[in-house]
Amino acid sequence: MTDASTALPDQHSWWRDLRDAARGTRHDYTAGNIGRAIFLLAVPMVLEMIMEGLFAVADVFWVGRLGSDAVATVGLTETMMIIVYTVGIGLSISGAAYVARRVGEKNHDGAARGAVQAIILGGAVSMVMAAAGAIFAPQLLALMGASPAVIASGTGFTRMMLGGSSTAFLLFIINSAFRGAGDAAVAMRVLWLANWINIVLGPLFIFGIGPFPKLGVLGAAVATTIGRGTGVVFALTRLARGSGHLAVKRKHLAVEWTTIWFLARMSVNATVQFTVSTVSWIGLVRVMAGFGSVAMAGYTISVRLMMLALMPAWGLSSAGATMVGQALGAQNPDRAEEAVKTAARYNVMFLGAVGVLFLIGAPWLIAAFTGDAEVQHVATFGLRTMALGFPMFALGMCYSQAFNGAGDTWTPTWINLGVFWMFEIPLAWVLAKYTAAEWRAIFIAVAIAYSVLAVVSRALFARGRWRTRRV
Repeated sequence: MTDASTALPDQHSWWRDLRDAARGTRHDYTAGNIGRAIFLLAVPMVLEMIMEGLFAVADVFWVGRLGSDAVATVGLTETMMIIVYTVGIGLSISGAAYVARRVGEKNHDGAARGAVQAIILGGAVSMVMAAAGAIFAPQLLALMGASPAVIASGTGFTRMMLGGSSTAFLLFIINSAFRGAGDAAVAMRVLWLANWINIVLGPLFIFGIGPFPKLGVLGAAVATTIGRGTGVVFALTRLARGSGHLAVKRKHLAVEWTTIWFLARMSVNATVQFTVSTVSWIGLVRVMAGFGSVAMAGYTISVRLMMLALMPAWGLSSAGATMVGQALGAQNPDRAEEAVKTAARYNVMFLGAVGVLFLIGAPWLIAAFTGDAEVQHVATFGLRTMALGFPMFALGMCYSQAFNGAGDTWTPTWINLGVFWMFEIPLAWVLAKYTAAEWRAIFIAVAIAYSVLAVVSRALFARGRWRTRRV
């Protein structure tokens, strides 16, 4: 039975709560009003994700001035970067769940030691992936179906992005540790710093403004790597100085192989989970690439705008996941369940409203990124089609993330395998190849698949097996 503190909001000023959320005021998320707790966690997470989305849109905005080949290069490279992100997210999920559980148990030394082990593991894995990506950049572009012109002009961009991917990897892991501890405002500041540097330097390096060299599409990758690298340094300094719930001291720096092995095993499950879903995007891109650079450019722009909307929604679902981990650490699974339901309601309302805005304003939004009428046509159709599924996207995010917050990474893995590999990709391929839908099939398949994901995730969450998961 839900206690009164979770049913009614506290008599606090929302402005005061907003200020506390942005400042990162220390709060015990294992007790008190759930709505306020979600708000305090979600505000910095949403602001963090908004900035991440703005960076993605700003990047393609400037690169769009270089032509469809440059936009296609960014789209293909970002699709490959998804693999890096997937492994990073897998490690970050295990680290966040571990830290959240320890904080819920009031074991802050254990949380700090867990964060250190996650960083050690992530640093080792990321260096191997970065080296491989930098060496094989042109071959990877060719494998993705890039045209000779795209390979010739875009190899430098791809090499820089993949070679510098360790910075993105470490940002995922360190920030997830802050979020798991309930210090979402710290993660927000880290990502805002990294992305503001990126946004400012992007056009300077792309177009050679002032003393900066004119690097074209490569300049976007240089700006990204500098921004993310600065963010990593800042995050490490905050970790050493200590945040509200998480502080790494000299005594926490010892390597703990047992913890690393535990995190590695959990992260393998989480990595497989996200690999399943992200490889589906690669499969969709491979189908889209067969329709040429115009279709690929339209796809890239519409997906970037979609991601701009999904980033805040991801922040809300992450707030719910943090609440799940800490509540289970405090031996209160009922509170964990109520937190997920609350986050899901907020998310559906938010993303549903954004979907309506996209349905109405898609042509004007797309026109800001490209003057090519054919690219505009593809992107407008894509954005509107995917926007129809936004409420279900929001629901699916919250329930999938809830499993991860509980440390149950296998359930969403099997869900993703069934929905994306066995349903979405075959659906897109069949519609693209055997119907008049052609490139439209990719967008249609995305909207349908994420709706199915929401239904399945909600049904399995209701079974409650995540309540007994040990981390």
